[in-house]
Amino acid sequence: MADDPQTGDDAVPPNPFSALGLPFDMSQFDMAEAMRIMASPGPLNWEIARQTAEQVALEDDPSEAISDTTRAELAELARAATGPVVTETGLVDVANVAIEVIDRRTWAMRHLDGLRPVLETLAITMQEAMAADLDSADDEAVEEATATMFGMPGLGAEGIRGLMGMLGPLLLGAQTGSMIGYLAQYALGAFDLPLPSVDAPRITFVAPNIDRFAQAWSIEARDVRSAVAIAETVRCAQRTQPWVRERLVTIATDYVGAFELDPRAFDDAFGNVDPTDSDAIAELAQRPDVLLGALRNDAQKAILERNQQFTMVLEGHADLVSEHIGTHLLSDYPRIHEALRRHHVERGEAGRFVEGMLGVELDRSHYERGQAFCAGVVERAGLEGLNRLWAAPSLLPTPNELEAPGLWLARIDLPQD
Repeated sequence: MADDPQTGDDAVPPNPFSALGLPFDMSQFDMAEAMRIMASPGPLNWEIARQTAEQVALEDDPSEAISDTTRAELAELARAATGPVVTETGLVDVANVAIEVIDRRTWAMRHLDGLRPVLETLAITMQEAMAADLDSADDEAVEEATATMFGMPGLGAEGIRGLMGMLGPLLLGAQTGSMIGYLAQYALGAFDLPLPSVDAPRITFVAPNIDRFAQAWSIEARDVRSAVAIAETVRCAQRTQPWVRERLVTIATDYVGAFELDPRAFDDAFGNVDPTDSDAIAELAQRPDVLLGALRNDAQKAILERNQQFTMVLEGHADLVSEHIGTHLLSDYPRIHEALRRHHVERGEAGRFVEGMLGVELDRSHYERGQAFCAGVVERAGLEGLNRLWAAPSLLPTPNELEAPGLWLARIDLPQD
């Protein structure tokens, strides 16, 4: 209704929810349903997040049917990969994890739950930043901005602040759902990105995305499925170590909890944007680095570097082991491997924004540094030496050791406390 062309006294008032970025119109619900959705407790409206995530996940291709043949083949390939992965990594617990073949919607719902501790910390941080910025704003400016954005003049500054207190969780729910829904469009498994999920590890296949990836790269579907099965099983094996999952969650929670809104940078970026101008909003949407620039601070740099150092090792190890197994099983593995690597790092501006918000951003240089470290260790001490990584978090390499694998090997041979 916000785009209704009527003007004058009989014009339909704008939909106050349109400015929240929801992919659906809240006015489509009856009052009882709308109130139920809006009454979701906490800093983030999970009902809005779920509905948004589902719609965004399916917007490119709503077809989600998975045949029994596809499910059986992917399960078979996962079981075939498990033996070599256990042999190469020594991580025997992966032999007992569940194997699941799911669609994009299920991936999105599962990760909303698995990422909940980190996403709630992010929502609290963002809500506090928005509230502080609103409290410091001039009353007249607040009234004018809200009348323009929501078509609700005359509330008064205090009424507007109360309204924003109610709408804040809706907005954060929509943003969260959009992020997770976007990732669901690209995910091939559970571990494409080093996401800080608290879920028990499962070997997971997002079947519609895997087949779409195979078509896009003109690669035989079974070969792609086999390569994904190997990579997913290796990364799942890493997550069978509880301390790996705990470390990912702890670092990510520290990272999102350190966001701070810089009012001057935010005003410079968004102060002159007309929220009713769809072209202006679309242009900003193509530059998510602007919003991140207004939120990031020096304290986060050290946390981000710590996470990158850890995830470089995870990805380097997964890449090396997957390549070692894949080249023995698939004649076309080098081409598939390069396509998968590009798939991980080339997600566009929107993908980089999501990764930046969650603190899981890795570019090609990070992958290459992790691969170089792992290859250097294997060259000197074989895979058995590299697999000592998983014994304890104290055995992770330091930044200097990442650049000099021999230093790491020298240190881990010393008695451990």
